[in-house]
Amino acid sequence: MARAEPSRHGGAHPEDEDAMTPPRLLALIDVDGVLNPYGAPACPPGYTEHELFEGEQVRVDPTHGALLRRLVPHFDLVWATGWEQDANRLLAPLLGLPELPLVEFPPHPGRNYDKFPEVARAVGDRPAAWLDDLHSEAACTWAAGRREPTRLVPVDPGVGLLEEHIDEMLRFAREFGTAVRGRSGSAASPE
Repeated sequence: MARAEPSRHGGAHPEDEDAMTPPRLLALIDVDGVLNPYGAPACPPGYTEHELFEGEQVRVDPTHGALLRRLVPHFDLVWATGWEQDANRLLAPLLGLPELPLVEFPPHPGRNYDKFPEVARAVGDRPAAWLDDLHSEAACTWAAGRREPTRLVPVDPGVGLLEEHIDEMLRFAREFGTAVRGRSGSAASPE
């Protein structure tokens, strides 16, 4: 993802939209630790293990697709995972999700890679919420200091994505909508 695409009008770039239209929120979605609770000692209830990579079991809860789709009225969904295109190719079909844009990362040595620099570049000046199990200190500092509304939503890698995480993101979207209405004087609802 070069910069915060797509936009609310089915792929049009933000610069093509009316300058008074607030930018759509980005929902940045990690896989390992969020959708694949690798930290659980055994496969959690509701999950099924799939060998998506040779010799590696990936835990997938098919209800996560519906949870993530709850965000679509308010957010543009974006993969922010080292899986990159494999998230679209292997995981999205299991979750009933369409192909999503993604943040591209340079080759890195493993699971604990700090994705923050590439995420920050990809987000640009768009408001964003980021579901991840490993928000670095640099990511926390960045989120706290941004002018644009930003929410880091930590997920326990031993539990994975829960409805409460989605609810937190939806609360953030409502707060963002209230802030935008307050700035612009518009009575438009974010819902």
